[in-house]
Amino acid sequence: MILQDCTMAEFTEYLQKTKTIVFPFGTIEEHGSHLPLSTDTLTIEEAVHLAGKERDFFLAPPIHYGVCTSNGNHPGTIRITAKTLRHLTLDLVRDAYTKGLRNFLLISGHGGSLHMEAIKEVSEILIHELDDIRLAVFSPYEMLIKELFGLCETENDGHAGELETSMVLAISPNLVKGRAKEEYPQFPKPFIVRDKVKYWPGGVWGNPEKASIEKGKKAIKIISDKIIELIDRIEQGEEF
Repeated sequence: MILQDCTMAEFTEYLQKTKTIVFPFGTIEEHGSHLPLSTDTLTIEEAVHLAGKERDFFLAPPIHYGVCTSNGNHPGTIRITAKTLRHLTLDLVRDAYTKGLRNFLLISGHGGSLHMEAIKEVSEILIHELDDIRLAVFSPYEMLIKELFGLCETENDGHAGELETSMVLAISPNLVKGRAKEEYPQFPKPFIVRDKVKYWPGGVWGNPEKASIEKGKKAIKIISDKIIELIDRIEQGEEF
């Protein structure tokens, strides 16, 4: 059930069928010179929609903004702070709970460490605050690294590289504007630099030229299958 499309009556009726809601988290963030700023949102939404063909759940509108650090200075990236993301997540889950929802999947197409930690921190608060809530926090770039990057020819693929370019090709090929060149960030770790564009001018981590629609379809299916597995586990009353 697409949450924003249903009426009050439809919401109430569907709530008798499922008390599970999926909140997709994405970003407005550079993805090289060839992919849309909405890549993280686009890919995770596609995987969740695919899962929705197999299971009943409420699908909330995506949160389009996230915590972006390494590419926060790049053109087009519009970021929020971790504090803002924590408050937003708290408010959304708490209010959805008051409407009768009990099972929450917070699924992020963006795998940034500070971004994910903000969502997890809030979830730790909520799991102790609300007695009968069930929560899962999931990013494919944390849980499915072997499965997803195993599809890639690029040894050290990452942001806006072979994998993400493949997924956007599979979803909306018209949004892929050519192919950026292979690139990797050159940050002088452990130093925190102000001008991140200087050390990562193209905003690509990997080799987009090796992307394909076939790889993208396989990746989206892998993510969707994992979402279905999580929904099954959360609805079967498994103790955590």
